[in-house]
Amino acid sequence: MLIEQRNSLKGEFTIPGDKSISHRAILFGSLSKGTTEIEGFLIGEDCLSTIDCFRKMQVGIEILTENKVRVHGNGIYGLKPPSSTLNAGKAGTTVRLLLGVLAGQPFSSVINRDEFSQKKPVGKVVKPLRMMGANIAGKDDGNFCPLIISPSKLKGINYEIPLETSYIKSPLLIAGLYAQGETTVVEKIKSRDHTELMLKYFGADITTDSLKAVNRRVSDLYAQKVRIPGDVSIAAYFITAGLLVPNSDITIKNVGINPTRTGFIDVFKSMGAKLEILNETTYCNEKVADIRVVSSELKPVDIGGELIPRLIDEIPVIAVAAATAPGTTKISGLKGFKIKESNRIKALVAELSKMGVSIHETEDGMVIEGGKPLKGTIIESYNDHAIAMAMSVAGLAAEGETMIRKAQVVDVAFPEFFPLLNRL
Repeated sequence: MLIEQRNSLKGEFTIPGDKSISHRAILFGSLSKGTTEIEGFLIGEDCLSTIDCFRKMQVGIEILTENKVRVHGNGIYGLKPPSSTLNAGKAGTTVRLLLGVLAGQPFSSVINRDEFSQKKPVGKVVKPLRMMGANIAGKDDGNFCPLIISPSKLKGINYEIPLETSYIKSPLLIAGLYAQGETTVVEKIKSRDHTELMLKYFGADITTDSLKAVNRRVSDLYAQKVRIPGDVSIAAYFITAGLLVPNSDITIKNVGINPTRTGFIDVFKSMGAKLEILNETTYCNEKVADIRVVSSELKPVDIGGELIPRLIDEIPVIAVAAATAPGTTKISGLKGFKIKESNRIKALVAELSKMGVSIHETEDGMVIEGGKPLKGTIIESYNDHAIAMAMSVAGLAAEGETMIRKAQVVDVAFPEFFPLLNRL
C-alpha cells in the first residue's frame, strides 16, 4: 500500500463496532434465552470466527445488512456438541473466551487456530481454569492449540490476576457461570471490563467493587438488544492522524470511551493534543461519545505505571505520535506484556528508525527522541495490523511516499481503513 504525505484531513465519520464487545455480544447472546439483536457489529475475520464456533454448537446466528446480527440463543445449558473442531482462526480472544464456556459443558470439544497462531501460547489461561476443575489437554501440557476440553465439574476460586495477564479475567468470569460457589477475580490495576458490564446487562449475578469482580452461577441469561459503540482502538489511528497532519479537523461519532480503554487519550491530552470529548452518553452499560481532534504541536511525556494496561494496544500509534514531538518520550512498564513477547517493540524500533526517528528499545519499553521530520520509505508490516496501521499514519505525516508491505493484514481489524483515510 502506497501512502503519500497529506496536508490536511477533514471530515465527520463513524468507525466499526468495538471488536472486544462484538465478540462478547455473540457469546452472551448465544448463552441467553431468547433472541439478541445486535447493532454495530464488527464484521471482521476475528469476530466471524466467534460466530462460526457458536454455529457449530447449534446456535442460530443471522448476519443481516448494515452490521446487524441476530442471535437465537440456546441458553446457558443449551449448547450442543460440535460436529467438528472449533476453529478460532487468528482470534486469540475467541480462544480465551470460548475456553471459559467450553470448560463448563457436559460434552467434549476441540478448539484450534490457524497454523501461524498455533505457535502462540495459551497456557496462562488454561492454568487457572484447571484450578477451577477444568479438564483441558493439549500440546506442551495445554500451552498450545489444538486443545481438547472434556466434561468436568467446576468450582469457584479466588484468583489474583498478574498485571500483565489481565486477559485471564474474562475466561474465569465466564467459567464462573457454570461453577459451584463464587468465582472471584482480583486485579492489581483495573483492566478493560467489557465482560463484567455485559454479564450484568444480560442478567448475570455479578458484583464489582473497584479491582474485584465476583460472579455466581445462574440458571440462565436473558436476550437483550445490544448497540455496539465504535472501537476506540481503531479510533486511535484516526485521532493520531488528525493530530499529526497539519490543517486537520476531524470528528469521530459514537466511539466507546470506556475508561479502561482511553489511556491513550489521557496521554495525548498531556502531550498538548487539541482533543474534545462531545455528546457523552451511555448504552448497554458502556460510555459512548463523539471525539473531535484538531492538528496539534505535541510535546514529549513519560508514559508508564498504571496507565499501561489502559493503552497497551495503542503503543504503536503512541510511538508514532511521540516521534513528532520535539524532545524525549520514555515508555516504560511493558515487560511481561504481549507487546514485548511478540517483538512488536522491536518492529516499531526498526521501522521508525527507517523513517529517520531516533528510537531505541529498553529492558521494559523504549525511548524516542522526537521532532525530526519523518521521511517516507519502504515499511514492513510484520503481518501485524497494528504495525501496518500505525506506520500508515506515520506515512501521512512523512515527506515523500511510504510503501507498506503486506498491508492487507489491516483487513483483520478494519477492511475499510485505507478507503476511509483516502476520503478524509
